[in-house]
Amino acid sequence: MIPDTIMNILQEHGLEPLVFEPGSTPTVADAARMIGVQEGQIAKSILMRGKDGIFRMFVIAGDKKISSGKLKKLTGVKQSMASADDTLAATGFSPGGVCPFGTEGIEIFIDDSLADYDVVYPAAGDDASGVPVTWKQLLEITGGNRCDIITGS
Repeated sequence: MIPDTIMNILQEHGLEPLVFEPGSTPTVADAARMIGVQEGQIAKSILMRGKDGIFRMFVIAGDKKISSGKLKKLTGVKQSMASADDTLAATGFSPGGVCPFGTEGIEIFIDDSLADYDVVYPAAGDDASGVPVTWKQLLEITGGNRCDIITGS
């Protein structure tokens, strides 16, 4: 179920989430299949913890992987994937449903790989949803920083 805080943010911006059967979109492949789009259009929200102890969220195209070298160059510190427990504690969302909207105190980076698509679909706070947004809307609503952190680009 989409949290009320996320629903409020979506309504503020005139966005309508897509809602599916509980547990039906926990992976990029599942979400793309349910929505009927390319895997690259699924906006993966990945929480990382830097060696400095700071959590940062990175949102990339679903068919891409993060370059650890680019990540370290961008943030100045080595990053590692946050655990499921840390992700839930820091964002309020479990992996598979991490939403880039409404997170407090977490710097957000939006990769340019998402700009290749007219519409992308981040999760809306659970593993059974997606929100159709443009890359520009994603940047504006999250206050995210543009970046290039994927491998091979």
